[in-house]
Amino acid sequence: MFGRQGKAISEELVVNHCSPTMAGLKTGSLFSCPAEDSDTLAKDIRSLNKRLVPRGVRIIPLKVTKQRALIYMYRPARLKEDLSCEAAEEILSEKNYPIGQMEQCIVELTRRLKAQEAFPHEIGLFLGYPPEDVDAFMKKGAAGAKCTGMWKVYGDVEAAQCRFEQYKKCTRVYCEVFRHHRSFEKLIVSCS
Repeated sequence: MFGRQGKAISEELVVNHCSPTMAGLKTGSLFSCPAEDSDTLAKDIRSLNKRLVPRGVRIIPLKVTKQRALIYMYRPARLKEDLSCEAAEEILSEKNYPIGQMEQCIVELTRRLKAQEAFPHEIGLFLGYPPEDVDAFMKKGAAGAKCTGMWKVYGDVEAAQCRFEQYKKCTRVYCEVFRHHRSFEKLIVSCS
């Protein structure tokens, strides 16, 4: 897969942007890729899912324009757990998402990404960000954030900074291993 002409989603692109999700450390990751050819994009997604789904990971397009696609890699079991916590359910309920229906929540997120100019900030819940930080960002914007990393932190700074470092280290290690061995499948940790 890597390096061939006509690819919308290369293994290297996925490793660069989704290592913590591949490793089972993070619920989900987002990345953008070329989408000039919708058939190639669909073929790449099907091919990746054949290898990812048996290990508890999925990849789907959230938004596709004429030139770019926003791709979401996630762990369904972990997302279901994340979205079912009380704080996440409260946020989703306020935003009129179908509570307790993970797949329908993804459908609604996709609908909102396609329909709205503004980015739906509740997407942080789908990426594994702490609900208190997602909620605070939605209500306050950047004001009052105690620190910034992969997301703006309003709650537990120490825990967030540990996670940021863990994600950075994972990405660094995964990219290095992939560069030397090109073993995409071995980087996908099976989680149940």
